[in-house]
Amino acid sequence: IQSFNEQHLQALGRVHNRDEALRAADIARRAGFDNFNLDLMFGLPQQSVAEALDDLQQAIALQPTHLSWYQLTLEPNTLFYQQPPPLPDDDLVAEIQEAGQQFIKSSWYTQYEVSAYARPGFECRHNRNYWEFGDYLAIGAGAHGKITHPAHGTITRYHNHRQPADYMQHAMQGKSRSGEQTLTPADLSFEFMLNALRLREGFPLSLFNERTGLASDHLKAGLEQGLQRGLLDNNGEHIRPTATGWQFLNAVMQLFLED
Repeated sequence: IQSFNEQHLQALGRVHNRDEALRAADIARRAGFDNFNLDLMFGLPQQSVAEALDDLQQAIALQPTHLSWYQLTLEPNTLFYQQPPPLPDDDLVAEIQEAGQQFIKSSWYTQYEVSAYARPGFECRHNRNYWEFGDYLAIGAGAHGKITHPAHGTITRYHNHRQPADYMQHAMQGKSRSGEQTLTPADLSFEFMLNALRLREGFPLSLFNERTGLASDHLKAGLEQGLQRGLLDNNGEHIRPTATGWQFLNAVMQLFLED
């Protein structure tokens, strides 16, 4: 959905309008789906706090079991990246985020990840698999996958041919992949933390060994810095960001990025 504001939808280049978004949610309800997610964005071009809250109010009125609310980012190879629109400054984005999180919490949703909120029992298992550094298959043109090879002690990331025609031609020959990369120990440590630290509850330290095959010593330097700066909690078995760490999560993640 991204927004219920017609001007913001047009600025984002979306092909649907507010009424179509509302109708889609209504169709899902009437079709018997009692578990569905709505995606919204904030930090949109010229967006105000009131407009962001109005989006959330309209979304929550539809009673989704799960809500994804994430900040607009300018990705390479997109029109916004090439021609950046006037976006809210950092102070306004922080104000929008704080007001929005308070409103979502007051509506009985729990924030369990940076951009994810759910009613009790409705956390997204699919996304948790990513954040807990699980494996997933790449199926279809342009898809990405991650596979662990226990016998070899390696983890591979791979991607398929992007163009559908090329993908189909190669897939029929059993060659759907267009590239792959075996992750180094440094890659594994950083990528695990990049994902796992997004979870509000953090993660058990044993999960690091289970998903990477590495000893927790690989995290020692970063964990020590995080503890000293008051950014991480570590009881010896479980790691999670502190309240301060949660506010400066990018800085916490960078502690585990090797030079």
